[in-house]
Amino acid sequence: MIEKELRDLGFTDNEVKVYIALLRMGRGKAGRISKESSLERTSTYNALKRLQEKGLVSYVIEANRKVFAVAEPNKILDMFREKEERAKLVIPKLEELKKGEEEKENILKFRGYAGIKTVLNDILKVCKDGEEHYIIGSEGQLTQRMPTFAKIFVARKDKKKLHAKVLLRKGRFSDVRSKYAKVRFLPQDVQSQSVTNIYGDKVAIILWSEIPEAIIIDDKSTAETYKLYFEFMWKNANVK
Repeated sequence: MIEKELRDLGFTDNEVKVYIALLRMGRGKAGRISKESSLERTSTYNALKRLQEKGLVSYVIEANRKVFAVAEPNKILDMFREKEERAKLVIPKLEELKKGEEEKENILKFRGYAGIKTVLNDILKVCKDGEEHYIIGSEGQLTQRMPTFAKIFVARKDKKKLHAKVLLRKGRFSDVRSKYAKVRFLPQDVQSQSVTNIYGDKVAIILWSEIPEAIIIDDKSTAETYKLYFEFMWKNANVK
């Protein structure tokens, strides 16, 4: 799991192997690091160089040989904070390049797990602190297929105190659930591979196929219609 999480953070396979080997060792010469990480010497040096550029590894000269040492793991946070600050500087410039509001796309389509993250992060972006949004049909796919992101997403929702009304199939239970969520249940035979999220003036539909897909409908009248449908189902759903 640690290796996968590091790869998800943008580390290459060789960087992961070298970084974990050096964490376990604390410090060491390239030859030993190469052996502990099961990599050839050239690959080890290349990975060490990239980790140095990230600020995660340093070295000192002892007896004319480089001895590498690993920085504290929380240095990873500093690395991403720097990227965040750079992103904040470039975003206004990118916004200036966007086409005018009259050319805005009302229907956006996304594919793959990165696309699902984009859609769910849009909920966090659009909803103001304390606002309410609506969810229909979750079968626990987010928790099963993206467990780490599910925990992060729910934690960020709770930080904003986003209230959710959730309609689930009877018998469904989520291991990762917001403390601000209210749940009611639909009949047990109402099962779907898609999950509908209604928030702000938008509707997001996620299809949990083998390669997940999603669309965002950015239209106030459509969102209001979906809310009316939701409220009707909510009133007729079972509390338990």
